[in-house]
Amino acid sequence: MRLRSLLFVPGDRPERFEKALASGADAVILDLEDSVALANKPRARGAVHEFVLRHAGETHLLIRINPLALPEAEDDLAAISGLHPFAIMLPKAEGATSVRKLAALLMPAVPILPIATETPSAIFEIGSYREVSPSLCGLTWGAEDLPAAIGASTARRTDGRYTPPYELARSLTLFAAHAAAVPAIETVYPDFRDLNGLRSYAGRGRRDGFSGMMAIHPSQIETINHAFTPDTAEIAWAEKVAAAFAAKPDAGVIQLDGRMLDLPHLKLALRILESAGR
Repeated sequence: MRLRSLLFVPGDRPERFEKALASGADAVILDLEDSVALANKPRARGAVHEFVLRHAGETHLLIRINPLALPEAEDDLAAISGLHPFAIMLPKAEGATSVRKLAALLMPAVPILPIATETPSAIFEIGSYREVSPSLCGLTWGAEDLPAAIGASTARRTDGRYTPPYELARSLTLFAAHAAAVPAIETVYPDFRDLNGLRSYAGRGRRDGFSGMMAIHPSQIETINHAFTPDTAEIAWAEKVAAAFAAKPDAGVIQLDGRMLDLPHLKLALRILESAGR
C-alpha cells in the first residue's frame, strides 16, 4: 500500500471530489470536520455518502469524521454506515482507547487513521497505538489544534520550522507509527502557493522517516509524490545492497564500495525497495 500523498477536500464541496481524484494523490480525504461549517454538515454527509457509494474500491477514499466527543460524530457514523471507504480519519484521537471506541462503532470494520496530537492528553497516549495496530492504516499528527488548546500563539518559528513542543509531538508520532508498524504520515504544509517551501518540508519528512504527507491543495500533490518516491540512484543503491547481502546470507557485515555495511543498512535498502514497489 502506497500512501505518499493524502489530499483533503471539504465534504460540502462535491464539485471538487472528482478533481481531487484526478489530482494524482494516492488517497483523498473527504472531510466532515474542520473544513465544513456546522450548518453545512448535513449536506456534506449526503454528498460524501453518495460519492463513496459510487467510488469505493476504485481509489483510496478516507472520510474524516468529527471528534468522538462531539454529537456530530454520531451523525457522521450514521451517514457512512454500510459504506466501504479505504479508512476513517479520527481527529482529536487520544490513543488506543479512542481507536477501540471507534472500531466498535464501525459496521463493517474499516481501518482507522488517527490524528494523534490534537489535545494535551493525546500526547501522553501516543505510545499506546501499537496496542491497536491491526485497526490502523497509519498514524498522523497536526500542528494547529494543539497550540490552540494550550493557548500558544503559534506552533512555528518565523522561518516556518516548528517550535520545540511541536517538534516533540511530531517526533513522538513518527516513532509511534513505526512502533505500530504502520505508515507515518506527515502533517500538512499550509502555504499551498509556496512550492519551494513544500519541497523542503516534504524532503525533511522523508529524511526523518515519514512515508507520506497530507495536502490541502491539488497543486501540492506532484511535489509531495516526488519527495516520497525514491529516485533511480537510491533504488540502484538499495538493489546493490540487497544483492550483496543475499550473496552472503550468513554475514552480519559486508563491504561494499569501500564502506562497511551491516543489518540496519539492509533494512533501509529493503524499505527503499518496498516504497519503490520493487
